[in-house]
Amino acid sequence: MTRLTFACAAALTLAAAPVLAQQAKTVAPVAVPQQAQPAVGSEEWLRQRGESYSAAPDSEQDPAEVETTTKLNTGIAAEAAAAERADAQARADFEAENQRWREEQARSSTARAQWEADVAAADSARARWERERAQWEADVAACRASNRVCIVPEPPAAPK
Repeated sequence: MTRLTFACAAALTLAAAPVLAQQAKTVAPVAVPQQAQPAVGSEEWLRQRGESYSAAPDSEQDPAEVETTTKLNTGIAAEAAAAERADAQARADFEAENQRWREEQARSSTARAQWEADVAAADSARARWERERAQWEADVAACRASNRVCIVPEPPAAPK
């Protein structure tokens, strides 16, 4: 019996633990005064990130290094210009293809609307023919039922 009591108490404690955890009071966060953030790219902003830049005076710069840097910058600028031209060409190609697709879509929509109109006209003609055929059959049946000589006209022509 004591084992059962102990097991029940343990089960109730485990079941109640999440409820009690949710009822715990939360402590309001302590407000820490914010320091003014430096402008992006400023000297202070770079310093906080462990970066700094200061150009050496022209008298201290190595001419070979300046020439190499200039060549690299020229190459990078040429690659950027080529990429910009390729991007502009890709945008133009996309717009042209998009316009072609819209025109094809418009033609397709027009053709579908025409087809639907043709189907509606054909359905209407078929329904009219079926009504005329039913009327003709009823007239022929009525004439034959009257026991008199009937001149049977041709049945209505089927729609084409």
